Amino acid sequence: MRTIMKQYIILSGSILFLVLLTGCTSGKQRDKFTGDSKGTGNLYDPEIPFPPRHYVCFTTDEPVTIDGILSESFWEEAEWTDDFIDIEGGHKPVPRFRTRVKMLWDRHYFYIAAELQEPHVWATLKQRDTVIFYDNDFEVFIDPDGDTHMYYEFEMNAFGTEWDLFLVKPYRDGGPAINGWNITGLKTGVEVYGTINDPGSEDEKWTLEIAMPWKILKECAGNSSLPENGDQWRVNFSRVEWQIDTTEGKYTRKKDPETGNLLREDNWVWSPQGKVDMHAPETWGFVQFSERTVFEGTDTFYFNREEDVKWVLRQLYYKQRSYLKKESRYAGSLDELGLQNTSFKELPAIPQFFICGTQYEIIMPGFLPGITWHIDNEGRTWKTTGH
Repeated sequence: MRTIMKQYIILSGSILFLVLLTGCTSGKQRDKFTGDSKGTGNLYDPEIPFPPRHYVCFTTDEPVTIDGILSESFWEEAEWTDDFIDIEGGHKPVPRFRTRVKMLWDRHYFYIAAELQEPHVWATLKQRDTVIFYDNDFEVFIDPDGDTHMYYEFEMNAFGTEWDLFLVKPYRDGGPAINGWNITGLKTGVEVYGTINDPGSEDEKWTLEIAMPWKILKECAGNSSLPENGDQWRVNFSRVEWQIDTTEGKYTRKKDPETGNLLREDNWVWSPQGKVDMHAPETWGFVQFSERTVFEGTDTFYFNREEDVKWVLRQLYYKQRSYLKKESRYAGSLDELGLQNTSFKELPAIPQFFICGTQYEIIMPGFLPGITWHIDNEGRTWKTTGH
């Protein structure tokens, strides 16, 4: 079913592009441009730094026991990510409790280890595939090919209760989430440093391990295979943290005394989203896979400049959404979006618009010869090759 859906999405994108080229309006063909960027305004929405956070993921050739205990030498050697921050970014308050992650891989699994400082470890949900973020939880998001469609979500609580979902596309673009999808072969483990669900004691933290099998993850990779040395996937992690009270000797989520409604949960993440929405895969971090073992030294993360082109196309997608809301149609040019050609001074060429009724496609050449990048009205990005 997943393979069929992926083929359909790719095929439909190709058909749309042909329709746009043959039967709809387009912007004038333009060469490379010159000029400065004065007075062009900020293209970026959400307003967060780009590129996002990154991590180099090394291999392990030792067996990994998935029990939530991170005492093995390979985990001790692996570097921690940066500490989690508020989902909206660094301008928000620093999270009350520290959260950080390590990653490793081998030919069978993508391994994730996390440490969540927590003075009051609690959980209530024990049924698989329930809405785990009603408890404090830890969440994983993976978009193997970076097109923002066909991606994975996984959540677990301190009981180790699991919820896995498959997203055909983000909710903003119509979803849907496939709740019946399962990560076959998944392994998880949790260790609580304290006593779970005991308000009478103060806890230190809970740690977890996740082993996600490549036989599932590779289904949405660009070439349906394991990562190769230097490949980069889009990944993010989130922690949902509720404020709590103690009622009749049990933890309960805290309520607003005036309204009686639950206080809003905190959302802490590895790579900030710029807004309270994890389903914007273009803002997730970059995980670069290295074939070196974790004991063999370091590899340097490299930023692929093609991502700059994709990011600018993404800003135009944001602008198109705003324009549609205001004008009930999509813009057919930069001018209609209030932008100037000089906004794209550092890129190979300015974007071209193809509009067909309620659909559009915007294209830009990449930095590499023969590469063209595309984005459509559903937010999917992809590249084509050829001169």
